Amino acid sequence: MLPPPPLPPSVSASPCAPNPALTALAWLAEAGADEGIDTEPGGLTRWGPAASLTPTRTPSPFLAPSDAPAFAHPAVSAPRLAPHPTPPTLPPPGAAPYLPTATSVEALREELAAFEGCPLKHTAMNLVFADGNPSARVMLVGEAPGEDEDRLGRPFVGVSGQLLDRMLAAIGLDRSKVYISNVVFWRPPGNRAPSDAELAACLPFAERHIALVNPAVLVLLGGVATKTLLRRREGITRLRGTWASYTPRLGHEDQPALRCLPIYHPAYLLRQPAAKRQAWADLLALQQELGILTP
Repeated sequence: MLPPPPLPPSVSASPCAPNPALTALAWLAEAGADEGIDTEPGGLTRWGPAASLTPTRTPSPFLAPSDAPAFAHPAVSAPRLAPHPTPPTLPPPGAAPYLPTATSVEALREELAAFEGCPLKHTAMNLVFADGNPSARVMLVGEAPGEDEDRLGRPFVGVSGQLLDRMLAAIGLDRSKVYISNVVFWRPPGNRAPSDAELAACLPFAERHIALVNPAVLVLLGGVATKTLLRRREGITRLRGTWASYTPRLGHEDQPALRCLPIYHPAYLLRQPAAKRQAWADLLALQQELGILTP
Protein backbone atom coordinates (compact mmCIF):
# COMPACT_ATOMS: atom_id res chain seq x y z
CA MET A 1 0.00 0.00 0.00
CA LEU A 2 1.29 3.44 -0.87
CA PRO A 3 2.10 5.75 1.99
CA PRO A 4 0.02 8.89 2.27
CA PRO A 5 1.41 12.00 0.65
CA PRO A 6 3.34 14.32 2.91
CA LEU A 7 1.41 17.25 4.22
CA PRO A 8 2.52 20.64 2.97
CA PRO A 9 4.34 22.70 5.57
CA SER A 10 1.90 25.56 5.06
CA VAL A 11 -0.94 23.64 6.70
CA SER A 12 -1.59 25.06 10.14
CA ALA A 13 -3.86 24.12 13.00
CA SER A 14 -6.11 27.10 12.54
CA PRO A 15 -9.81 26.38 12.66
CA CYS A 16 -10.17 27.40 9.02
CA ALA A 17 -7.41 25.02 7.74
CA PRO A 18 -8.28 21.42 6.63
CA ASN A 19 -7.72 18.68 9.20
CA PRO A 20 -4.53 16.78 8.22
CA ALA A 21 -5.87 13.48 9.58
CA LEU A 22 -9.06 13.72 7.58
CA THR A 23 -7.13 14.64 4.45
CA ALA A 24 -4.93 11.58 4.78
CA LEU A 25 -7.90 9.35 5.59
CA ALA A 26 -9.70 10.48 2.47
CA TRP A 27 -6.58 9.71 0.41
CA LEU A 28 -6.37 6.21 1.89
CA ALA A 29 -10.02 5.56 1.10
CA GLU A 30 -9.45 6.50 -2.52
CA ALA A 31 -6.41 4.18 -2.62
CA GLY A 32 -8.54 1.22 -1.51
CA ALA A 33 -7.42 0.82 2.12
CA ASP A 34 -9.94 -1.17 4.17
CA GLU A 35 -8.21 -1.54 7.56
CA GLY A 36 -6.06 0.52 9.85
CA ILE A 37 -2.24 0.18 10.10
CA ASP A 38 0.29 0.88 12.84
CA THR A 39 -2.44 0.55 15.39
CA GLU A 40 -1.32 1.62 18.81
CA PRO A 41 -2.83 0.66 22.14
CA GLY A 42 -6.13 2.35 22.59
CA GLY A 43 -7.15 1.91 18.95
CA LEU A 44 -5.11 4.81 17.62
CA THR A 45 -3.26 5.06 14.33
CA ARG A 46 -0.71 7.49 13.14
CA TRP A 47 -3.49 9.52 11.59
CA GLY A 48 -5.93 9.60 14.48
CA PRO A 49 -8.59 7.28 16.04
CA ALA A 50 -9.17 4.00 14.20
CA ALA A 51 -12.55 4.09 12.49
CA SER A 52 -14.40 2.30 9.80
CA LEU A 53 -13.83 3.71 6.37
CA THR A 54 -17.47 3.07 5.51
CA PRO A 55 -19.44 6.15 6.41
CA THR A 56 -22.44 5.63 8.62
CA ARG A 57 -25.68 7.52 8.44
CA THR A 58 -27.19 9.04 11.51
CA PRO A 59 -30.93 8.44 11.48
CA SER A 60 -32.81 11.64 10.96
CA PRO A 61 -35.21 12.47 13.76
CA PHE A 62 -37.66 13.64 11.09
CA LEU A 63 -37.92 10.23 9.39
CA ALA A 64 -40.23 7.46 10.53
CA PRO A 65 -38.60 4.17 11.77
CA SER A 66 -37.85 1.61 9.11
CA ASP A 67 -40.55 -0.72 10.39
CA ALA A 68 -43.19 2.01 10.28
CA PRO A 69 -45.19 2.34 7.09
CA ALA A 70 -44.52 5.38 4.95
CA PHE A 71 -46.91 8.26 5.50
CA ALA A 72 -47.95 6.88 8.85
CA HIS A 73 -49.59 10.16 9.80
CA PRO A 74 -53.32 10.40 9.15
CA ALA A 75 -54.22 12.32 6.04
CA VAL A 76 -55.32 15.88 6.69
CA SER A 77 -57.78 17.25 4.20
CA ALA A 78 -57.37 20.81 2.99
CA PRO A 79 -59.90 23.27 4.38
CA ARG A 80 -62.87 23.79 2.13
CA LEU A 81 -62.87 27.35 0.85
CA ALA A 82 -65.95 29.24 -0.18
CA PRO A 83 -66.08 29.68 -3.94
CA HIS A 84 -64.86 33.09 -5.08
CA PRO A 85 -67.61 34.98 -6.87
CA THR A 86 -66.85 35.30 -10.56
CA PRO A 87 -67.22 38.90 -11.70
CA PRO A 88 -69.44 39.48 -14.68
CA THR A 89 -67.74 39.69 -18.02
CA LEU A 90 -68.18 42.42 -20.56
CA PRO A 91 -70.50 41.73 -23.46
CA PRO A 92 -68.76 40.30 -26.51
CA PRO A 93 -67.76 42.71 -29.28
CA GLY A 94 -70.69 43.53 -31.50
CA ALA A 95 -73.31 42.72 -28.87
CA ALA A 96 -76.09 45.23 -28.33
CA PRO A 97 -75.21 47.56 -25.41
CA TYR A 98 -77.43 47.85 -22.38
CA LEU A 99 -79.54 50.99 -22.72
CA PRO A 100 -80.69 52.53 -19.43
CA THR A 101 -84.32 53.54 -19.15
CA ALA A 102 -84.20 55.93 -16.17
CA THR A 103 -86.24 59.11 -16.57
CA SER A 104 -84.49 61.13 -13.86
CA VAL A 105 -80.95 61.67 -12.65
CA GLU A 106 -81.63 59.96 -9.33
CA ALA A 107 -83.29 56.99 -11.04
CA LEU A 108 -80.28 56.72 -13.33
CA ARG A 109 -77.99 56.57 -10.33
CA GLU A 110 -80.02 53.69 -8.89
CA GLU A 111 -80.07 51.89 -12.23
CA LEU A 112 -76.30 52.27 -12.56
CA ALA A 113 -75.77 50.99 -9.01
CA ALA A 114 -77.65 47.80 -9.96
CA PHE A 115 -75.83 47.42 -13.27
CA GLU A 116 -73.59 44.32 -13.43
CA GLY A 117 -72.16 44.76 -16.91
CA CYS A 118 -68.86 46.44 -15.97
CA PRO A 119 -66.23 44.43 -14.04
CA LEU A 120 -64.78 47.65 -12.57
CA LYS A 121 -67.70 47.62 -10.16
CA HIS A 122 -66.16 44.60 -8.40
CA THR A 123 -62.71 46.15 -7.90
CA ALA A 124 -63.75 49.66 -6.86
CA MET A 125 -64.84 50.81 -3.42
CA ASN A 126 -67.68 53.09 -4.48
CA LEU A 127 -69.80 54.15 -7.39
CA VAL A 128 -68.72 57.68 -8.37
CA PHE A 129 -71.76 59.19 -10.05
CA ALA A 130 -71.78 62.99 -9.96
CA ASP A 131 -71.33 66.15 -7.93
CA GLY A 132 -72.68 69.66 -8.13
CA ASN A 133 -76.01 71.03 -9.32
CA PRO A 134 -77.91 68.87 -11.86
CA SER A 135 -79.90 71.97 -12.87
CA ALA A 136 -76.79 73.96 -13.77
CA ARG A 137 -76.19 75.38 -17.24
CA VAL A 138 -72.71 73.80 -17.42
CA MET A 139 -71.95 70.09 -17.22
CA LEU A 140 -68.34 68.90 -17.04
CA VAL A 141 -67.47 65.30 -17.94
CA GLY A 142 -64.08 63.78 -17.19
CA GLU A 143 -62.47 60.37 -17.65
CA ALA A 144 -62.77 58.11 -14.58
CA PRO A 145 -62.49 58.32 -10.79
CA GLY A 146 -59.13 58.21 -9.06
CA GLU A 147 -58.16 56.96 -5.62
CA ASP A 148 -59.62 59.90 -3.67
CA GLU A 149 -62.80 59.88 -5.72
CA ASP A 150 -63.22 56.13 -5.22
CA ARG A 151 -62.80 56.52 -1.47
CA LEU A 152 -65.26 59.40 -1.11
CA GLY A 153 -67.69 58.48 -3.88
CA ARG A 154 -67.55 61.94 -5.53
CA PRO A 155 -65.82 63.04 -8.74
CA PHE A 156 -62.86 65.44 -8.77
CA VAL A 157 -62.13 65.67 -5.05
CA GLY A 158 -58.38 64.96 -5.17
CA VAL A 159 -55.54 67.18 -6.29
CA SER A 160 -56.99 67.41 -9.81
CA GLY A 161 -60.35 68.40 -8.35
CA GLN A 162 -58.77 71.16 -6.30
CA LEU A 163 -57.22 72.59 -9.45
CA LEU A 164 -60.56 72.29 -11.26
CA ASP A 165 -62.23 74.28 -8.47
CA ARG A 166 -59.64 77.07 -8.89
CA MET A 167 -60.14 77.05 -12.66
CA LEU A 168 -63.90 77.42 -12.27
CA ALA A 169 -63.53 80.14 -9.63
CA ALA A 170 -61.38 82.14 -12.05
CA ILE A 171 -64.43 82.63 -14.29
CA GLY A 172 -67.00 83.02 -11.52
CA LEU A 173 -68.17 79.41 -11.24
CA ASP A 174 -68.24 76.89 -8.42
CA ARG A 175 -69.84 73.49 -7.77
CA SER A 176 -73.20 75.05 -7.01
CA LYS A 177 -73.24 76.41 -10.58
CA VAL A 178 -71.91 73.39 -12.47
CA TYR A 179 -72.56 69.64 -12.63
CA ILE A 180 -69.61 67.21 -12.76
CA SER A 181 -69.40 63.56 -13.80
CA ASN A 182 -67.26 61.09 -15.77
CA VAL A 183 -67.63 58.72 -18.72
CA VAL A 184 -66.63 55.81 -16.42
CA PHE A 185 -68.24 55.55 -13.00
CA TRP A 186 -65.86 53.21 -11.18
CA ARG A 187 -62.14 53.55 -10.56
CA PRO A 188 -59.92 51.37 -12.80
CA PRO A 189 -57.37 49.44 -10.69
CA GLY A 190 -54.16 51.37 -10.13
CA ASN A 191 -55.68 54.49 -11.73
CA ARG A 192 -54.95 53.05 -15.17
CA ALA A 193 -56.79 54.35 -18.19
CA PRO A 194 -60.14 52.64 -18.78
CA SER A 195 -60.15 50.06 -21.56
CA ASP A 196 -62.25 50.38 -24.70
CA ALA A 197 -64.57 47.64 -23.42
CA GLU A 198 -65.06 49.42 -20.08
CA LEU A 199 -65.79 52.68 -21.86
CA ALA A 200 -68.30 50.92 -24.09
CA ALA A 201 -70.07 49.40 -21.07
CA CYS A 202 -70.41 52.79 -19.34
CA LEU A 203 -71.08 54.95 -22.42
CA PRO A 204 -74.88 54.39 -22.53
CA PHE A 205 -75.13 55.60 -18.93
CA ALA A 206 -72.90 58.62 -19.62
CA GLU A 207 -75.01 59.61 -22.62
CA ARG A 208 -78.26 59.07 -20.74
CA HIS A 209 -76.81 61.18 -17.93
CA ILE A 210 -76.06 64.07 -20.29
CA ALA A 211 -79.48 63.78 -21.92
CA LEU A 212 -81.27 63.96 -18.57
CA VAL A 213 -79.27 66.96 -17.35
CA ASN A 214 -79.51 68.68 -20.76
CA PRO A 215 -77.02 71.47 -19.99
CA ALA A 216 -76.60 74.60 -22.08
CA VAL A 217 -72.88 73.86 -22.43
CA LEU A 218 -71.01 70.56 -22.16
CA VAL A 219 -67.33 70.78 -21.19
CA LEU A 220 -65.24 67.68 -21.86
CA LEU A 221 -62.19 67.31 -19.62
CA GLY A 222 -59.32 65.50 -21.32
CA GLY A 223 -58.74 63.28 -24.30
CA VAL A 224 -60.59 60.16 -23.12
CA ALA A 225 -63.89 61.93 -22.52
CA THR A 226 -63.52 63.96 -25.71
CA LYS A 227 -62.75 61.06 -28.04
CA THR A 228 -65.37 58.81 -26.41
CA LEU A 229 -68.31 61.21 -26.53
CA LEU A 230 -67.46 62.94 -29.82
CA ARG A 231 -66.34 59.71 -31.53
CA ARG A 232 -63.16 61.41 -32.68
CA ARG A 233 -59.68 59.99 -33.20
CA GLU A 234 -57.69 63.21 -32.83
CA GLY A 235 -55.86 63.93 -29.60
CA ILE A 236 -56.89 66.53 -27.07
CA THR A 237 -54.09 68.89 -28.16
CA ARG A 238 -55.86 69.26 -31.51
CA LEU A 239 -59.44 69.28 -30.25
CA ARG A 240 -59.12 71.51 -27.19
CA GLY A 241 -60.44 75.04 -27.39
CA THR A 242 -62.57 74.32 -30.46
CA TRP A 243 -66.32 74.39 -30.07
CA ALA A 244 -68.07 71.26 -31.27
CA SER A 245 -71.60 69.92 -31.51
CA TYR A 246 -72.56 66.93 -29.36
CA THR A 247 -75.67 64.75 -29.58
CA PRO A 248 -76.16 61.62 -27.46
CA ARG A 249 -76.42 58.74 -29.90
CA LEU A 250 -77.48 55.68 -27.91
CA GLY A 251 -81.23 56.07 -27.83
CA HIS A 252 -81.19 59.88 -27.89
CA GLU A 253 -80.72 60.67 -31.56
CA ASP A 254 -83.75 62.98 -31.54
CA GLN A 255 -82.32 65.25 -28.82
CA PRO A 256 -81.06 68.69 -29.91
CA ALA A 257 -77.30 69.06 -30.19
CA LEU A 258 -75.38 70.64 -27.33
CA ARG A 259 -72.61 73.19 -27.51
CA CYS A 260 -69.47 71.32 -26.46
CA LEU A 261 -66.00 72.56 -25.53
CA PRO A 262 -63.07 70.14 -25.03
CA ILE A 263 -60.36 71.38 -22.68
CA TYR A 264 -57.33 69.87 -20.95
CA HIS A 265 -57.91 67.59 -17.98
CA PRO A 266 -56.68 69.16 -14.71
CA ALA A 267 -54.42 66.14 -14.14
CA TYR A 268 -52.65 66.93 -17.42
CA LEU A 269 -52.17 70.55 -16.33
CA LEU A 270 -50.54 69.34 -13.12
CA ARG A 271 -48.03 67.38 -15.20
CA GLN A 272 -47.63 70.08 -17.87
CA PRO A 273 -47.90 73.51 -16.19
CA ALA A 274 -46.96 75.23 -19.44
CA ALA A 275 -50.33 74.20 -20.87
CA LYS A 276 -52.17 76.36 -18.33
CA ARG A 277 -51.91 79.32 -20.71
CA GLN A 278 -54.03 77.43 -23.25
CA ALA A 279 -56.38 76.24 -20.51
CA TRP A 280 -56.94 79.86 -19.45
CA ALA A 281 -57.85 80.78 -23.03
CA ASP A 282 -60.36 77.92 -23.08
CA LEU A 283 -61.91 79.09 -19.81
CA LEU A 284 -62.30 82.60 -21.20
CA ALA A 285 -64.09 81.11 -24.22
CA LEU A 286 -66.43 79.29 -21.85
CA GLN A 287 -67.01 82.47 -19.88
CA GLN A 288 -67.85 84.37 -23.04
CA GLU A 289 -70.27 81.64 -24.11
CA LEU A 290 -72.10 81.81 -20.81
CA GLY A 291 -72.07 85.60 -20.68
CA ILE A 292 -70.40 85.56 -17.24
CA LEU A 293 -68.19 88.47 -16.21
CA THR A 294 -65.06 87.76 -14.19
CA PRO A 295 -65.60 89.17 -10.67
